[in-house]
Amino acid sequence: MAVKSFSIRIEEEMLDKLSYVATYEGRSANSHVLVLIRESIRAFEEANGSIDGDIRPDENVKPGKK
Repeated sequence: MAVKSFSIRIEEEMLDKLSYVATYEGRSANSHVLVLIRESIRAFEEANGSIDGDIRPDENVKPGKK
């Protein structure tokens, strides 16, 4: 599985709050964003049907260390 980088523009205050929530949950901001993305995909698929592809949003898709 290829892992891609994805940049976003975000207000500093929003990033600070995201980082606060992520730390509270015991995650990095990056890992927390992945959790939120998985939750969004899962909700979409539950409402609209499965999206083609091999990755399931209910599974941990974080790549292993090499």
